[in-house]
Amino acid sequence: MDKFYHFLTIASIVLYWVLVAGVTIRVVLKRRAVSVSLAWLMIIYILPVVGVACYFLFGELNLGRTRAERAKEMLAPFAEWFAKLNDCHAHSPESFGRHIYRIDELCNNRLGLPALSGNTLSLQSSPDDILHSIIEDIENAKSHIRMVFYIWHPGGLADSVASALIRAAKRGVDVKLLLDSAGSPRFFRSQWYTMMKESGIEVLQALEVSPWRIFLRRLDLRQHRKIIVIDDKVGYTGSMNLVDPAYFKQSSGVGQWVDIMVRVTGPTVNVLSAIHCWDWEVETGSRTMPQLPECRIDPNEPQHPVQVVPSGPGMPEHLISQVLTLAINQANKSVCITTPYFVPSADLLETLKMTAQRGIKVELIIPLKNDSIMVQWASRSFYTELMEAGVEIYEFYGGLLHTKSVVIDEQFCLVGTVNMDMRSLWLNFELTLAIDDEAFTKEMYWLQKSYMDASHKVKLKEWHKRSMYSRFLERVFYLFNPLL
Repeated sequence: MDKFYHFLTIASIVLYWVLVAGVTIRVVLKRRAVSVSLAWLMIIYILPVVGVACYFLFGELNLGRTRAERAKEMLAPFAEWFAKLNDCHAHSPESFGRHIYRIDELCNNRLGLPALSGNTLSLQSSPDDILHSIIEDIENAKSHIRMVFYIWHPGGLADSVASALIRAAKRGVDVKLLLDSAGSPRFFRSQWYTMMKESGIEVLQALEVSPWRIFLRRLDLRQHRKIIVIDDKVGYTGSMNLVDPAYFKQSSGVGQWVDIMVRVTGPTVNVLSAIHCWDWEVETGSRTMPQLPECRIDPNEPQHPVQVVPSGPGMPEHLISQVLTLAINQANKSVCITTPYFVPSADLLETLKMTAQRGIKVELIIPLKNDSIMVQWASRSFYTELMEAGVEIYEFYGGLLHTKSVVIDEQFCLVGTVNMDMRSLWLNFELTLAIDDEAFTKEMYWLQKSYMDASHKVKLKEWHKRSMYSRFLERVFYLFNPLL
């Protein structure tokens, strides 16, 4: 019996190291950032068994066979729909500012999706104002409502939005609601889910989470977009989930979440509708393409071009990351960034450092307290080299700053759902608007300044005095960069 257990032990060790060797070879052969590959190798070797299991679950972008095949087949017809927008009068590159001109080139060449003028934009930063505005537009809906959110959390004004949707469905409006399975578990256990379905609303779980799917696709791949489209006339997107912050994560110790939404009218709304149609087809296989936008543009009115930049499995890789890098590299005076989760790739880190080193004012505003302890410590591991390069870092103490925004030269901005971490830039279904509207951008920058007023500036001399314990935690959690 002792010999059997001895043999079993030796066989288990050999099998484990063969498995480790196989995973190591797979990590090395994958074409991705060297820093990501090295981080995974350290996790695999530092955390025996757990590291290998983590790689199988989270190490590769695996959408699942059915969804992956759908996404591959969908790209051509959606690219054809996008390409038709180039013939629209709303696409007028000759009138574009220098910031959006290059971004239009990039998105057009990679996805066939152009920037479109003739939009009106409204920046909304009060949660009550946002939710009341959404309710009012739902009440005025006549034909259809399309929504996709990462989180729907019942309570407060979120329930009023749900009631408005039910009333809309009962008066004949076609309502399609797509919610991420992992982000909205409380909604799917609530009475609202049942009441919506009974009223005729189509409610779907995106990327459904269940134990038997562990080896079928990557479980932490998330539907992270926030989109509302009403009658292809009014659209919303931004950082805010369908939650009332006064009723959401009140026990987490980080304060209320601080968010924005952008209310849009004009041809960009049809593009947002197309992105919802893409997400709906990935989940269901059912295709419903939106109508093409009206192209009548008044040359005497401000043009306000907007580039919609989507990302996710099945779409061109790293598109949002490329747009972000391109925008930052075009800065002549200033770059101001807000993000709740800051764990940048090596390329983005170098872009920020180089921008500051060429004399551009770079300001980074992130929350003092974060709902992810791992992200909070990992973020701080970048402070020293950023500040030494000249980047100014502000820690916001007015709640969990969840706004995702980048303002370039106070003339051009990016707003949307994208965090500055590997998950958003490489993995999730995300959406960013690149906005060439100086008045809107100045309003966005004033909001960023108000965030700075509720922050303290991190000073390099004081930062060097932090404890060895803090330095140790920063480096430990930095190793988990691929999982954050």
